[in-house]
Amino acid sequence: MAQTMKAPDATAPERALALDMVRRGLPVAPLLIGASAAVWGLDGALSSGFGIFLVLGNLVLSAAALTWAARISPAAIFATALGGFAVRMGLLVLAVAAVREQSWVEVVPLGLTIVVTHLGLLVWESRYVSATLAFPALKPRSSRTGA
Repeated sequence: MAQTMKAPDATAPERALALDMVRRGLPVAPLLIGASAAVWGLDGALSSGFGIFLVLGNLVLSAAALTWAARISPAAIFATALGGFAVRMGLLVLAVAAVREQSWVEVVPLGLTIVVTHLGLLVWESRYVSATLAFPALKPRSSRTGA
């Protein structure tokens, strides 16, 4: 029996979550960049901006991979989530290693930005995730609170 592939879902929960994290992360980016600039100068600001770019790119890449895997099977989702994490962390390490010796790179703000942005966005986003089949991505906004 041939396995049929599912059509792509325009409302993929992975995509909705990643785009929401990017939407929530962009307004905070100037604060992180400004703080890095205040402590480490222009090089700190550039390093922090690069770190934010890496984190947001990592989240979008994760969503794209999981959306692709969801079309195949639950086992593909599991393998992609586990293997994809290792691959994406390796890509982050390679990206940092590639620029580490550049004159504009300050390693401390770059590393801090990557760690703080990843953890901050994941913790912040956990407040908005819906774990129900009725709303598989983000919790619906309440008309009372406007959240």
